[in-house]
Amino acid sequence: MEFLVNDSPIDLTSVLADPDPSRTQARKNIYARNDPPVGDTLDDWLFEAASRAVENREPIVLAREIKNTDRTVGARIAGEIARVYGDLGLPGDIIRATFRGSAGQSFGAFCINGLRLTLIGEANDYVGKGMAGGEIVIRLPERARYASNENAILGNTVLYGATGGALFAAGIAGERFAVRNSGASAVVEGVGDHACEYMTGGTVAVLGQTGRNFGAGMTGGVAFVYDRANQFAARLNAQLVKIDHLTRDDEPGLRALIAQHADVAASAWARGLLDRWDETREQFWKVSAK
Repeated sequence: MEFLVNDSPIDLTSVLADPDPSRTQARKNIYARNDPPVGDTLDDWLFEAASRAVENREPIVLAREIKNTDRTVGARIAGEIARVYGDLGLPGDIIRATFRGSAGQSFGAFCINGLRLTLIGEANDYVGKGMAGGEIVIRLPERARYASNENAILGNTVLYGATGGALFAAGIAGERFAVRNSGASAVVEGVGDHACEYMTGGTVAVLGQTGRNFGAGMTGGVAFVYDRANQFAARLNAQLVKIDHLTRDDEPGLRALIAQHADVAASAWARGLLDRWDETREQFWKVSAK
């Protein structure tokens, strides 16, 4: 079958073809609901492996491979910690879990104090969604030969609605980083559009380029942006925020945060910034509410 678009024929035969000429497959809903896949998930494994550690407050170290079909890893055990100990969670890193590979959506969702999740590889969208405490680290594999500050390591809408905890990502994030963040600390080496959108609290350090519309609707918290190319002012949404040069009072906290990032995320880029701090500090902007 052909249609004319601007007097040019377009053949839609393949698009309109019947995918099941035998009529043996269902053509409408035949189930009351979509049940989850049968079998244990990686999140279930983490819950079973760490539940006793939660109950007894006994430190435990775990490690597993991860793939992009493994979603919300960490959410169930975070819920268990909250059920037993409340919103404050547990002191220290009672549960330390390291994963290698590509994580599916919502890695570390609802992370809470007592939980430290390390991902050696990369993650999809919604890392740290609803994060309330604890720590999430995402870093390059040891054999990686590419620059962390030039490559994406996690997806969009990271730290959506976070209220606490810390995220360290040795690479670039997608769009809407730290949207509605109200208490988490984060270090990342570049972001896409709309970072820190509707942010009301917390601290974000961006050690590289940003996309457009940074800080739209931001009414609280603080962001530090490394702007070596001197392009950030044109990418800021200045309706509710202002930018200032780094002050002497800002330096110790920012430098300590970058040093922690360099350590836990094994970031060569962050170490380089620290090594030339006299130059680096002059290229940072501080973003805060007007």
